Amino acid sequence: MKLRPLGDRVIVKPEEAKTQTQSGLYLTSSSQEKPQRGEVLAVGEGKLDKDGNRIPVDVKVGDKVIYSKFGGTEVKVDEDELLILRSEDIYAIVE
Repeated sequence: MKLRPLGDRVIVKPEEAKTQTQSGLYLTSSSQEKPQRGEVLAVGEGKLDKDGNRIPVDVKVGDKVIYSKFGGTEVKVDEDELLILRSEDIYAIVE
């Protein structure tokens, strides 16, 4: 299945949740934090302003981003867990 986001939505593949602390302790699945970083897989065309002009999205495919912890909708496509976010839920591009 292939997804094409609409409007100002972006499809992101989240990074894997950390399973181990820096000191080497393993975390249980209930204590693992939800990742807030991921890679942009697809970008919509942008939303329309009040005059009907298209406002492009600030990110592009391949960008590594930091996004809102509670934003977006989780979807499963084939075996991949993905997030569909509004562009306003993306806070930064990691360079």
